[in-house]
Amino acid sequence: MLVDAVSTRAARRRDAGGHGSRRGCAVRRPAVGGRKGSVRITAKVDYAVRAAAELAAAPAGPVKGEQLAERQGIPAKFLENILADLRRAGLVASQRGAEGGYWLAKAPESVTVADIIRAVEGPLADVHGTPPETVAYSGPAANLQRVWVATRAALRSILEEVTLADLVAGTLPAGAERFLAEPDAWSRR
Repeated sequence: MLVDAVSTRAARRRDAGGHGSRRGCAVRRPAVGGRKGSVRITAKVDYAVRAAAELAAAPAGPVKGEQLAERQGIPAKFLENILADLRRAGLVASQRGAEGGYWLAKAPESVTVADIIRAVEGPLADVHGTPPETVAYSGPAANLQRVWVATRAALRSILEEVTLADLVAGTLPAGAERFLAEPDAWSRR
């Protein structure tokens, strides 16, 4: 999801017999906005977390999908699919009809950002769609698997700690705050 050595589209092209990579070789992804293969937070993940935060902040009762979309500037049709994913994961409940809408199925304190990401996109870190603990490299890249596993652990250290309640309250766990306090945390490179 968040860490992927190949974009989802490139992986699909490769699996469909299009250009891609040979097993164990890196794939060059075309530069987008001058960047090559960075850790990306997809629009789907961003929208899902923002919609869930809206639901966490909402007073008791259902919230219409259109209201969520308008409040967060999310395309309504895209949001419907995201809410369906969150519902299937048991994070959101819904009711149809004039009095219907969406609400959190769990307390905001028990829903982490990682839960939301997994609901809409799957595992936090894959390498070519494969869990990092199952990839193997040879030669000078032999220890790369350890880097990918450590990266996944680092993502978990934040994403499994920050809850919707934290987002709504504007407070983050100490571990996240520690990262934010680092001098280059806000620098893009």
